[in-house]
Amino acid sequence: MEVYLDNSATTRCFDEVAQLMMKIMCRDYGNPSSLHHKGVEAEYYVRYARESLAKILKAEDKEILFTSGGTEADNIALIGTAMANHRLGRHLITTQIEHPAIMQTMRYLENQGFRVTYLPVDRQGKIRLEDLQKAMTKDTILVSIMHTNNEIGTLEPIAEAGELIKRINPATLFHVDAVQGFGKCRIYPFRMRIDLLSVSAHKIHGPKGVGFLYKNQKAKVNPIIYGGGQQKGMRSGTENVPGIAGLARAAELMYENLDADVERLYALREMFIRGVSEIKDIKVNGCMGREGASHIVSLSVRGVRSEVLLHALEDKNIYVSAGSACSSNKPQPSETLRAIGIEKDLLDSTIRFSFSIFTTEDEIRYTVQTLCDMIPELRRYKRR
Repeated sequence: MEVYLDNSATTRCFDEVAQLMMKIMCRDYGNPSSLHHKGVEAEYYVRYARESLAKILKAEDKEILFTSGGTEADNIALIGTAMANHRLGRHLITTQIEHPAIMQTMRYLENQGFRVTYLPVDRQGKIRLEDLQKAMTKDTILVSIMHTNNEIGTLEPIAEAGELIKRINPATLFHVDAVQGFGKCRIYPFRMRIDLLSVSAHKIHGPKGVGFLYKNQKAKVNPIIYGGGQQKGMRSGTENVPGIAGLARAAELMYENLDADVERLYALREMFIRGVSEIKDIKVNGCMGREGASHIVSLSVRGVRSEVLLHALEDKNIYVSAGSACSSNKPQPSETLRAIGIEKDLLDSTIRFSFSIFTTEDEIRYTVQTLCDMIPELRRYKRR
């Protein structure tokens, strides 16, 4: 049996999405900026995708900006906002557990003279609204808080944060990295007071290399890519028509049966946690129940290094990751795990299991049994 439990890193593409993209690449392959029939065909796919994604978010189609993925969407949101609004203030707020696409961009902005406040989190990885309130100043131009933590699955209080930000300073823009939340939760930017929202296709069974940024039409954001003026000058470059169409179709499929799929994922998550809890000296990180994402479990295994466990599972055809895929090949400890105060000896003993709508009960049972058999053996080997 092959068990893929690294869906927070990337997902298997829907067959229907792959077929649609192949059709566009091989038949409807025109440039959407061309005026002839082939161009009009291609432009239709882009227009339809924008309208479809806007409908899911209950937004306007002109508020959807296509990008090369979540990282670019984050960069446009942060750098574009900072550069467009620096005369109003030079203070930015984010959290200590953001994805590297946010953390590294914030550090770049610090080097450009902006001041960044990094909000702490509690032991479950949640921000405290009182900390956000205290951090807000009259020159705060942007707050960026992730929707779902990519390592431990904690769901942040986004709606409450949005309400607080706008009550203190309506001019402060609110950005949400929803790469792990979109397609697994209902997110309505207008209701939640979100001005900017980042999404990536390959986390929702779409293609790699494409995503979008929801941008409230009133938000002042500068472009960071210049060229032919596509997408009204906000993101130049020939649109990735197959990717954009695939992104939209994947999103439609994810939201068709969202409630039932999420319930099933929560049941699988509880089944997994209940099973591994029988193992001595293991710790589940983040929030339990509905305060955590339905598809992510972070597991610390005392006495077994994460790299050792990862490869031992791989030998049994079970594929997982040691934290974020964007940083799991780097030696430094996870900033998220440090921020939640995990014990030092567990920093290098933590594995992330992440499920998808394709995950089955049999796969969960096989994985749990494998862990129950494997971990005591790996601990005995270490003692030798």
